[in-house]
Amino acid sequence: MVETQTKNQLRSQFLKTRSQLKRDDWQSKSTLICQNLQSFSVLTQAKTVLAYLSIQNEPNLHQLFTNSQQIWGFPRCVGQQMTWWEWKPGDPLQTGRYGILEPTTDANIITPNQVDLILVPCVACDRRGYRLGYGGGYYDRMFASPEWQTIPSIGILFDFALLHELPIEPWDRQLTYVCTERQIIRF
Repeated sequence: MVETQTKNQLRSQFLKTRSQLKRDDWQSKSTLICQNLQSFSVLTQAKTVLAYLSIQNEPNLHQLFTNSQQIWGFPRCVGQQMTWWEWKPGDPLQTGRYGILEPTTDANIITPNQVDLILVPCVACDRRGYRLGYGGGYYDRMFASPEWQTIPSIGILFDFALLHELPIEPWDRQLTYVCTERQIIRF
């Protein structure tokens, strides 16, 4: 049973499954996720959106970032914390910690009071809104801070990684929504 597996076992299983997606299938599923998000009022009404630049076959959200009506923010990992930096189409990106593209330090920092929505990468998620990430704890630490707790969040993942229930720890926080190529679920 999936529910009896540890987080590390589940992480390994879903990262492997995701890495085995054929490029056309990965892009097709990513496009469907973007279409779901583009028709979702929570995103279309948001002015400042924090997101991620995909790595390791994460759902690719690049087609969302062409919307110049929104301010996009991407993370930079500094020590044990993430800081968020503004990015606009055409702005330069650099390779940062973990090989992830991120805005340069010339960009403006985004503070929690500016943020309307956070798009969160997930290795897996359950139907209660709990997320399984890469295990670094960056999002857990961020969501534990009071200034981030009331900002709506959407976990982004492929449908095969949406489980009935994940093991959770006391520090795990529920997401507000989950978006896959097939559906958006509110918690």
